[in-house]
Amino acid sequence: MKKLFLSLCLLLAIGASAAADPAAAPGAGATATLMAPDALVRDVSSDVLAIVRDDHAIRAGDTGRVVDLVEEKVLPHFNFRRMTMLAVGKDWRQATPEQQNELVDAFRTLLVRTYSNALTQYRNQVIEYKPARFGAADTTVRVQTEVRQAGAQPINIDYVLEKTDRGWKVFDVVVAGVSLVTNYRGTFAQEIRAGGIDGLIRSLHVKTQDLSGSPARS
Repeated sequence: MKKLFLSLCLLLAIGASAAADPAAAPGAGATATLMAPDALVRDVSSDVLAIVRDDHAIRAGDTGRVVDLVEEKVLPHFNFRRMTMLAVGKDWRQATPEQQNELVDAFRTLLVRTYSNALTQYRNQVIEYKPARFGAADTTVRVQTEVRQAGAQPINIDYVLEKTDRGWKVFDVVVAGVSLVTNYRGTFAQEIRAGGIDGLIRSLHVKTQDLSGSPARS
């Protein structure tokens, strides 16, 4: 269940970053007013979950439909590069520019497939939003939420966003006190010790294959 919530919160976080980017709206200019990050998470979360509830194909398990939607509407507005850099940690400097790009692409694909699969299992969880604890001058903020489901303990989910020249971007999600990027960092370090940067890239492709059933890249 925790994997389900982690995957779900990733979609919500990415959706929030998409809405936060003024460049994403047709005709939006540099002077466009940015919505507060907590309002972004709240509004976009509600919209995304409403779509999931009403889309019969998604509810029936059509992960391809979710993936297509995310790739078209969401991915251009998420800082996967910073997320990958944080997850790889100090080993990032070992990678060539080409390997860095491959790492970002492979990690993004894995995460998209992970939460796309999980979204097909969404069953009316309720999200409660905690009072904002950041100031107008802050450039890095944490939006705190709690996910509730009947018969289960509530799970705290925090979204960590940074303010950039293109708007607010989510670069980490903390589930029940565990950071997504920190959690992956240990696994990535093991993969790099075993097979180098290329070994990590191969491992990410294999994990994606296991989730999607499609052939992995060689």
